[in-house]
Amino acid sequence: MAEPWIDDVEALDAIYDTAPAQASLRKVARRLTPTYRKWIMASRFCIVSTVGPEGADGSPRGDDGPVVSELNAGTLALPDWHGNNRVDTLRNVVRDGRIALLFMVPGCDNMVRVNGRGRVSAGADLRARFQRDGKQPRTVIVIAIEEVYFQCARAIRRSGLWNGQGPDDLPTAGDILAEMTQGDIDGAAYDAEWPKRADKTLW
Repeated sequence: MAEPWIDDVEALDAIYDTAPAQASLRKVARRLTPTYRKWIMASRFCIVSTVGPEGADGSPRGDDGPVVSELNAGTLALPDWHGNNRVDTLRNVVRDGRIALLFMVPGCDNMVRVNGRGRVSAGADLRARFQRDGKQPRTVIVIAIEEVYFQCARAIRRSGLWNGQGPDDLPTAGDILAEMTQGDIDGAAYDAEWPKRADKTLW
């Protein structure tokens, strides 16, 4: 039996025929408000979503303070600290400025979303804003805000995300690398070496 795919918006609307709640529409701002500013500045972690010719990408970003900086009420700056040099997110933003950020705060069931347009800067003054211990990000993503709004808490509440830890037998990064390279990479050695290597290259 063929899968009954939904290929047009009219068919989708016929299934979701209930109008959005007023709160879900009226919560949307076009720039930072005092409450949205306070929430985002409390977030040390976000997921950055972008799109490019190769497809979509979702990438985590984290810091030990606010994960983004406010340049003005309509603009955020996200430093690109040390990573794996794939630069998938940056490649996407350079070619297609559409960007979305999902901000999270530990223990909080709500999240805050920002949709907008991004550009990548290597400007010295902008990079210097984020300097720490003599280090600077090599680039900074500057996001022009188009929408900012909170995401309802149902997803986190359903998942119990903040309730305890994952399973004890969850595969490690080393386990996955050993599988993907058919043993060419020693997974146990990778896992043993990674924490010290990461601690030296967080910024």
